Amino acid sequence: MSAPVPLEVGITRSAGPSASGKRVLLAEPRGYCAGVDRAVETVEKALDKYGAPIYVRKEIVHNRHVVDTLAERGVVFVDETDEVPEGAVLVFSAHGVSPAVHESAAARQLRTIDATCPLVTKVHQEAKRFARDDFDILLIGHEGHEEVEGTAGEAPDHVQLVDGPDAVDSVTVRDPEKVIWLSQTTLSVDETMQTVQRLREKFPQLQDPPSDDICYATQNRQVAVKAMAPECDLVIVVGSRNSSNSVRLVEVALGAGARAAHLVDYAKEIDPAWLEGVETVGITSGASVPEILVQGVVQFLDERGFHDVQSVTTANETLVFALPRELRASRRS
Repeated sequence: MSAPVPLEVGITRSAGPSASGKRVLLAEPRGYCAGVDRAVETVEKALDKYGAPIYVRKEIVHNRHVVDTLAERGVVFVDETDEVPEGAVLVFSAHGVSPAVHESAAARQLRTIDATCPLVTKVHQEAKRFARDDFDILLIGHEGHEEVEGTAGEAPDHVQLVDGPDAVDSVTVRDPEKVIWLSQTTLSVDETMQTVQRLREKFPQLQDPPSDDICYATQNRQVAVKAMAPECDLVIVVGSRNSSNSVRLVEVALGAGARAAHLVDYAKEIDPAWLEGVETVGITSGASVPEILVQGVVQFLDERGFHDVQSVTTANETLVFALPRELRASRRS
């Protein structure tokens, strides 16, 4: 896997310098990626087209604010398809589902709309392809994560989960010359490559996936954090605790030199004690976080003397994914 090539890092001053010397570095890109934007819009358009209730298996994306807001509009989040009334509309989340879930929904005659991120679907297709070719597939990811369960479900007899570098010692394969690794899309690039290195030491013929599995947005957000972290006394990552890519941003910030880093869903969760002796605060957000939550943190800090806000830009994102075919006629402008 090759790391993304960032633009030349630019720091853009968007407010006058603060007399106190306190400043905020705002990572760019941050927040919604194309897959999350597509998934959230899918649920909103399904509500417009079919009316409430709309059912969603698991959380549409891993963000508390997004889930709570959609629930207020009549979305019902369920763990499994058997909780959905027969014939109802069910949306599959951005993290993807296994073939068994599709079959269960069909058995209940549910009208399904698949909001799986196209980049996750790509990994599913890779798993099916290499299973057909009888490879052992080493799936790097976190046990219990919905995306991992969906990908593994495509080829359960061929997929073996590898949850970090320390799990490598317990990995066994049938034929060391027919082994490939795939990964969950929201991992830390650095930790994933550490795991790959350990796997390759054990299986020298290990093959790489046809293209990067870790998504462009996850990589871009990590690059932006790495660019600003060395200057930060504190990095605040806006995101939910069940959001893998948000949790990874905290780890990346600390690994890149930030003196402290914390994950919060809302500005109200910031402990004022974190700001004692702090002059530079970096802010970023996970790929499932709406910008309104970031601006709440900016305002919180502004009220405490952090008036100087500067953008740290390492990439520009323009990718947009088409809505599921059932909803394409109603794409928002």
